[in-house]
Amino acid sequence: MSGLAGGSAYSDVTPLTSWQALRLLVERNYIVYRQAWKLFLTGFLEPVFYLLSIGIGVGQLIDTFEFNGQAIPYAEFVAPAMLAASAFNGALLDSTYNVFFKLKYDKLYDQMLATPLSTADIARGEIAWGQLRGGSYSAAFLLVMAALGLIQSWWALLALPAALLIGFAFSAVFMAATTWMTSWQDFDKITLVQLPLFLFSATFFPITAFDGWLRWVVEVTPLYRGVVLCRELTTGAVSWASAVSVVYLLVMGIVGLVIVRKRLESLLLT
Repeated sequence: MSGLAGGSAYSDVTPLTSWQALRLLVERNYIVYRQAWKLFLTGFLEPVFYLLSIGIGVGQLIDTFEFNGQAIPYAEFVAPAMLAASAFNGALLDSTYNVFFKLKYDKLYDQMLATPLSTADIARGEIAWGQLRGGSYSAAFLLVMAALGLIQSWWALLALPAALLIGFAFSAVFMAATTWMTSWQDFDKITLVQLPLFLFSATFFPITAFDGWLRWVVEVTPLYRGVVLCRELTTGAVSWASAVSVVYLLVMGIVGLVIVRKRLESLLLT
């Protein structure tokens, strides 16, 4: 009788909704990382140092740059690019190294699948956490920009949602890429992608510095879309290109999310 009662009780367990699963996974990551809060400083301080050294330091040697028909100081040109880069770096750090360790060594996702959680829940939860981490960097960086007087438009209120969108897009894609990695040496490939994106996404100089096909290549890279979106919002030079960037990053994130789910099913359920 006790066995039957136990079986009946187990069958009465209500499956988690998508929102409940997402909340639990984000809460789990928060509990793990709250004792290691110093790790979050690196993702925030790096773009701040770039801003102070290049945006303000080099900016003393450069009068203004033209962006969407208006002249802006060099520091105001670089600052939104650093904002996009902070979201990019936060998403990359959490969705590659940490996900790889959980997947290959800690076997955390295998344990999660022994609960009512699904691969879709795991994908959404990890991507949401990576997005929140990148978003926290971006929120702090926006405060630094405001304190330095580098925000000139009320459109900048949308810069934080834009940074969250950048984080979502890159978290999904980098987590998907991580599922194909087999060793720590594979992370050299991540660096091979990260550094060129950071340096050549019109981060420190305008897109007009490129000519012909090279300019077209840069304009279709994802970090460039994030950089130009943040730059349009913080300077108030909003255009139809802003909508293009939003759609681009949203589609990129959704495609990455779908791939992550399918890859986790392939790796953990077969």
